[in-house]
Amino acid sequence: MTRELPILYSFRRCPYAIRARLAIKVSNIQVELREVLLADKPKAMLACSDKGTVPVLLLPDGTVIDESMDIMLWALTQHDPENWLSDNSSIRDEVNHLIMTNDTDFKQHLDHYKYADRFPEESMLTCRQRADGFLQQLEEKLQKHSYLTGDSVSLADMAILPFIRQFANVDKTWFYQSTYIMLQAWLDTLLSDQLFCDAMRKYSRWQPGDSVKYF
Repeated sequence: MTRELPILYSFRRCPYAIRARLAIKVSNIQVELREVLLADKPKAMLACSDKGTVPVLLLPDGTVIDESMDIMLWALTQHDPENWLSDNSSIRDEVNHLIMTNDTDFKQHLDHYKYADRFPEESMLTCRQRADGFLQQLEEKLQKHSYLTGDSVSLADMAILPFIRQFANVDKTWFYQSTYIMLQAWLDTLLSDQLFCDAMRKYSRWQPGDSVKYF
């Protein structure tokens, strides 16, 4: 016997979970959302994926998808109404490269910048400066067109957005006084979009026995 809906274990502020929710929402796929506390992970989530990180998507047939990019691709492969996935191979290569750089080098610099107190061997300023290469790369792309790979939103924009949001929030005053003028505008545009607002809707913490919370 199978369940009717996929179950998504999520944490509202986690950038990986945010991008998974964005793809699920734009794809018009309904899931049961289970908001968790990462300091007190539910046994049901750990039984699905012992990684202990979000997002985790449990499909009705028992399949588990526990990588955020895999969840995005799963959703968009089923329904991609805004054409986030491009048919152009060169654009796909560009998208993949941007996301890979975001998820490796930039994410490391972001963590050191945001959690500078955990890395006393480096100053906060140094960590922020190390992120400049990627941010400048994005800025230059946005000087050419409205979004990272063209004049319409792509997978790259929505996969990277939560991490730029997190970076900007470390010191908003500095970020909005920086030279990343186009990146600021891009960020504000996407954050004000109804899709993002819907993806960031607040849910109470899930507990076993709770009624289903639809997303």
